[in-house]
Amino acid sequence: MAQGPVKLKPGDTIGILGGGQLGRMLAMAAARLGLRCQVFSPDPDSPAFDVVQAATCAEYADVEALELFANDVNVVTYEFENVPAATAMVLAARRPVLPAQKILETTQDRLVEKDFVSKLGIGTADYADVSSVATLHAAIARIGLPAVIKTRRFGYDGKGQAIVRDGDDIDQIWEDLGTKSAILEAFVPFEREISVIAARSASGQVECFDVTENEHRDHILKTSRAPAAIPDALAAQARAIAEKIASALDYVGVLAVELFVVPGNGAPTVLVNEIAPRVHNSGHWTLDGASISQFEQHIRAIAGWPLGKPVRHGEVVTMTNLIGDDILSYEQWLTVPGATVHLYGKGAPRPGRKMGHVTEVTPPRKS
Repeated sequence: MAQGPVKLKPGDTIGILGGGQLGRMLAMAAARLGLRCQVFSPDPDSPAFDVVQAATCAEYADVEALELFANDVNVVTYEFENVPAATAMVLAARRPVLPAQKILETTQDRLVEKDFVSKLGIGTADYADVSSVATLHAAIARIGLPAVIKTRRFGYDGKGQAIVRDGDDIDQIWEDLGTKSAILEAFVPFEREISVIAARSASGQVECFDVTENEHRDHILKTSRAPAAIPDALAAQARAIAEKIASALDYVGVLAVELFVVPGNGAPTVLVNEIAPRVHNSGHWTLDGASISQFEQHIRAIAGWPLGKPVRHGEVVTMTNLIGDDILSYEQWLTVPGATVHLYGKGAPRPGRKMGHVTEVTPPRKS
């Protein structure tokens, strides 16, 4: 349905698809601005349910539940990018869905996303579409090894991908991936991984947070540090790329652009790795380390409110994820000066499960 720009007022309700920690933190940010949230999630143990009065526990394919949910809210957003297309369609027919459904179509498919970024003239790793073992062999012949094979859809935290090295059994790797729809990407010998959290309003205003440097452990983000230890010119280039992507998508809300810093002749350059059309783990430092958090910025954008100008607190802000059994040491973190502990209210810790995070702000140096 044709919809004008969204303009919420305090007391209005935002619908959030997904009940994980990102949904929880979005709802908490909305509450501070006098906005209500209703969370839709199929998981009865969703941590976001704990912080809202209204929740819908139903499958994403449950059209009746989706229609009732849409009736109760003024605008719909989401905390994860793999929202089923049919779900987005049912909701978009009734309420504005922000970021828009067409953005999901671009970012849910790694090949479509890479093509989109490349057409903007932005650098990415060399890549090829792979749909059979024969096309995989041809892609390897063109791109070379090592390379990374990924499913085109539904991959996160290292799932649905494998590194292909010289001497590997290519046919077996293809069989193990278990898909007919993949992408082969050249392995990037990067110096560091960085991300830019950017917010864009419906009017086209874009605000970027400080470029963040990220370290992963077992394919899961372990620590983020802002600002990234990169030259100012490279940071400006990374922010300009995020702004260009947000504008080209006609994006409303917060998105993350993950990039590789690659050594170059004389100076390093950046390549886009992927886009996440949502608030992002590498932006958690903004909760305590900036004048406005990524979560509040997202709420403001989808509510049609002015974006904030993010100002970093302190010299450096570090975010550490509490993954799996890390959560058991939460009391030690509570005693660390300058540390703020966020626990997500999840059940038993499992290996690889994000249970909470800690933010540490290093005060500015005295001149």
